[in-house]
Amino acid sequence: MHLVTLMSHIKSTAALDQLKDQLADFYARQVDEEMEQLWESGEWNEQKLQSLEDAHFRTHYK
Repeated sequence: MHLVTLMSHIKSTAALDQLKDQLADFYARQVDEEMEQLWESGEWNEQKLQSLEDAHFRTHYK
């Protein structure tokens, strides 16, 4: 709710784009930190990464 209220006060598309960029950067840092923890704990490794190289996760439609 706080973000919606904050966004309602933004008057220009440039400022809104800046806020979006900041939020994207925040979440990208969160993902990087989580992945680093997975690597350090051994839950994620090069073998698992390689196994995803040829994986296809798209939904098959008829």
